[in-house]
Amino acid sequence: MYTICLVEDEEALLNIEKLYLEKAGYKVICFKTGKKAIEYIGQKVDLWILDIMLGDDVSGYNVIQEIRKNDKNVPVIFTSARDQEIDRIFGLELGSDDYMTKPYSSKELVLRVNNIIKRVYKDKTEENIINYEDYAIDLDKRIVKQQGKEIKLTTLEFDLVLLFIKNKDKCFSREEILTSVWGNDYFGTDRVVDDLVRRVRKRLPKLKIDAIYGYGYRLS
Repeated sequence: MYTICLVEDEEALLNIEKLYLEKAGYKVICFKTGKKAIEYIGQKVDLWILDIMLGDDVSGYNVIQEIRKNDKNVPVIFTSARDQEIDRIFGLELGSDDYMTKPYSSKELVLRVNNIIKRVYKDKTEENIINYEDYAIDLDKRIVKQQGKEIKLTTLEFDLVLLFIKNKDKCFSREEILTSVWGNDYFGTDRVVDDLVRRVRKRLPKLKIDAIYGYGYRLS
């Protein structure tokens, strides 16, 4: 699983981008200040997403300078509300791989992340696969195999499996599952969660999805 460091001082945007990136199969480490991000440099990170204008005295430019002292090759995406050529040029000179002007859609951010990850790590031999019982969950291809045979899942079914498999033993309320799988724009009944869990249990009977009475579900 690829690890992304997301540095953004606008909390609402930070939470939305984190949700979209996690749904795409990434592990996301979040920071709201440049100082905290710099303190994390040296840990395993496959890609950085840096807001240029942060709330403290440390800007995204300062952060990438420290990143490049430690790692010359890790990809970096800059984000900024400023759409000026000088900012883009300066970012490239400091070693950024991409520059996104706000506002942008979280789906576009995920697509750009996917493209950079595939380009930079195309020769990486480690497969992005999580194993559970005799299921192999391929996060990149979004498929589940059992003893080499693919089990057909819908997009929602796979998103639910992904939520549980990445958060084993964690309890999720129906509302949390709705937000994670259907998104913030869904306004229907939370009983669709029960129906989706029932379908996943039927397709993947070895998944130990426990019902938490009056609350929700967890994978054990």
